[in-house]
Amino acid sequence: MISDQAARPRPPAFPSNWPARLAWIALAVYAVYAASILDFSWERFVVGLDNAARFIGRMFPPETGASKMALLLKGLYESLEIAIIASAFGILLSLPIGLLAARNLMPAWVTWPTRLFIVLCRSFHQVIIAILFVKAVGFGALAGILALTVASVGFVAKLFAEAIEEISLKQVEAIRATGAPFMNVIVYGVMPQVLTRFVGFATYQLDSNLRNSTMIGIVGAGGIGGTMFAAFQRFDYDFLFTILAAIIALIMVSEALQNQVKKLYQ
Repeated sequence: MISDQAARPRPPAFPSNWPARLAWIALAVYAVYAASILDFSWERFVVGLDNAARFIGRMFPPETGASKMALLLKGLYESLEIAIIASAFGILLSLPIGLLAARNLMPAWVTWPTRLFIVLCRSFHQVIIAILFVKAVGFGALAGILALTVASVGFVAKLFAEAIEEISLKQVEAIRATGAPFMNVIVYGVMPQVLTRFVGFATYQLDSNLRNSTMIGIVGAGGIGGTMFAAFQRFDYDFLFTILAAIIALIMVSEALQNQVKKLYQ
């Protein structure tokens, strides 16, 4: 005899969700419509593949002349300097800004203006910010440092504030109950709970600034980006490949160092 539980129909493993299905259908329809008005076609894609093959073919063999390598090393070193200085300033500024933006530690009249400032730092791409600073302070590394510092504050301060809002307040209240001043509460009650995550944010931002420092140079903010853009303009594609390979190697070394730093705080 079949039991009532066995005879009862089982619910479907994936229950119907018609609002979600309609949303996916609408997204697919809009993607097709957007592709049609943006002049996206299979013919252009095939032609692009042929152009890309010829472009890559002109990159080999890579340029390794002494004069070009000296120019490459100078640009890489400047990009490294920009990334490190901007990361240091951005991370140091993000500490107090992130604390002021944490809604579980600060009153609303403090957190809302601080969060508005963070949103302002995050509103524009690094290249746009770099263009503004190039107009303000002129061409060179200073514009790149200022642009990446603003970008670092927008990223690290936001994540740092969110990490503080997720901490356990029991430890904070226990330190407050002893009559400790506010800075001791931060140092002994807040920072130990978010230090590991903050180190992760900082190392990721340094890695991000290394990549972005190669891009902002295109608009005159210093670094290897200017050298790369000049190679494009001269159709010097073999030297361009050397620059791209050097940037990839720099990012890989940065990734390895980032993993080692994270292990120290785990």
